[in-house]
Amino acid sequence: MSTFVTVVDAFTDRAFSGNPAAVCILDTEADDEWMQQVAMEMNLSETAFCTPADDVWSLRWFTPRTEVDLCGHATLATTHVLATDHGVDGTVHYSTRSGLLAAQAFPDGIVLDLPADPTELAEAPRGLLAALGVPDETPVRRGRTDYLVALERADDVLALKPSFGLLRRVDCRGVIVTAPAGPDADHDVVSRFFAPAIGVDEDPVTGSAHRTLAPFWSARLERNRLRYHQASARGGDLEVTMVGDRVEIFGQAVTTMRVELLA
Repeated sequence: MSTFVTVVDAFTDRAFSGNPAAVCILDTEADDEWMQQVAMEMNLSETAFCTPADDVWSLRWFTPRTEVDLCGHATLATTHVLATDHGVDGTVHYSTRSGLLAAQAFPDGIVLDLPADPTELAEAPRGLLAALGVPDETPVRRGRTDYLVALERADDVLALKPSFGLLRRVDCRGVIVTAPAGPDADHDVVSRFFAPAIGVDEDPVTGSAHRTLAPFWSARLERNRLRYHQASARGGDLEVTMVGDRVEIFGQAVTTMRVELLA
């Protein structure tokens, strides 16, 4: 029996920018090995598999290499597909490996409700700063899953040329490198996200990383709502609001293709 996969560019209002995710809406839960094979075949940073489960939707995310606990852009993409192709409206609740998540589609975009992931100062793991090519004295922070490295200038973030071979040896899901945007920018914060250990050298736009960025920058800039730009080659924009210990992430999405799986 054939299965359809929809490819959605998340955190953008233009096709072929933002972060592409594959979304597969299933009638029943699929075999883990099959889902991993589909993710390998799609070869995007994330493929989401979503199935109805009572009054919530079961949602799982796979990179080409492994299943992950949380993916923001694929959750936004899934919500976009449910709203535009399946007539699902109102707040959608997802049962995931990271607990219960919520999202809501509006005419102008989608809001994700995710748990915040505050960071603490930490010792840099062996090889991290050298792999990034930043000075040894650069402060490092750590959240639940990722390291955060804050630099002084946006230009320093843009100029980074990490060694992905070295980063692959660092014991973490990924590393966020960030800085305040320049005075003439139309956003407040710039970032990049690297996760070669899970098969994604540089992610185009990372929703889950912004649940780590939000508490850090909201405290530093003394504002609960900030505009973020992830400065990958494709680029993406997010509006992020701290609400207590939660993070609301607003973004847009565009469907670019639908494909039929025959295996």
